[in-house]
Amino acid sequence: MTHTVHPYAHRLGILRDWKSRWFGVKGNFKKFLKADTLVREFLEEKLRGHYVSSVEMERGENTLRIIIETSRPGALIGRQGEGMTKLRQDILSFMHRAKVSPQEELKIDIREVKSPESNAQIVAQMVAEGLEKRLPFRRVMKQMVEKVMANRDVLGIKIELSGRLGGAEMSRTEKLKKGRVPLQTLRADVDYARFEARLPYGMLGIKTWIYKGDIFSAKK
Repeated sequence: MTHTVHPYAHRLGILRDWKSRWFGVKGNFKKFLKADTLVREFLEEKLRGHYVSSVEMERGENTLRIIIETSRPGALIGRQGEGMTKLRQDILSFMHRAKVSPQEELKIDIREVKSPESNAQIVAQMVAEGLEKRLPFRRVMKQMVEKVMANRDVLGIKIELSGRLGGAEMSRTEKLKKGRVPLQTLRADVDYARFEARLPYGMLGIKTWIYKGDIFSAKK
């Protein structure tokens, strides 16, 4: 029997890097792991709708750096950086409430995603936005697949929706695929994401796979 493996975890150390990176950190491993997980969950919920593709952490001996990748950096930073100041205060107050207050200096970096249509997490959020506006799910899937395949660097996409599609009584799963998505090839650059659309009759699960070609090690 085959086992379904997360495409990101499947390629860790080959094509992908860890989303939490610690350098010279000494002390309570359990506390740091809990802090990273809680802060990531808090930011994903707080920045919902800002098209955030990933939240990464870098811990040093004296600094905690949070790297937020988004296609709308201006909306996060705000005028004269006031959005960043508020976000920093919100993170610190949340960490204080969760009893994982940082002993280090907190730094926040915002990075822009240059091509949002070829980023699986942002594409999943776009699909969720369309579903939450009560648009027909087949039309949303078809339009998004065509939009993503219009990018030159994308070779294949698969979108899967599950739940009470169209408000039906019984939940089901619908898939739409275009191009190639080789999940078993380790050198294949497959971007994968999960997201939920919140509708009055329940949650709809969204999964997206985007294939951008194979990555080979540079010849020396």
